[in-house]
Amino acid sequence: MALFTILTCIALTAVDGDTVKCDGVNLRPMGSGAPYVSGFDTPEVRQHADCPLENHLGIMATAQMSKYLQTDGLVIEDSGQLDVFKRPLVVLRLPDGTTIGQHLIEGGYARIWTPKYKANWCD
Repeated sequence: MALFTILTCIALTAVDGDTVKCDGVNLRPMGSGAPYVSGFDTPEVRQHADCPLENHLGIMATAQMSKYLQTDGLVIEDSGQLDVFKRPLVVLRLPDGTTIGQHLIEGGYARIWTPKYKANWCD
């Protein structure tokens, strides 16, 4: 069983569907995955999107992330690892023990990420 540090945020907001900001620091949620092994990916938004469809899907994923971040009893578990952009890798755990990543995948707002995953949200 992995040990995590619990983070507390005064301000917690969605940057996009798979990045959140805790008191000004970008965090990368992993879903229920393990650092560098598995996680979830959502479409990019704005200038990072490869096509209008990806941007639209990204806006929807961001809205879902924002909704889940408002959940009373949400726990932010810091894995102690960083992603390639130096963002802390975290698990966003809901009161029922599931993760926001799981719900985004199940709702069609995200896909399972693995190390060889290549995103294509435009087809």
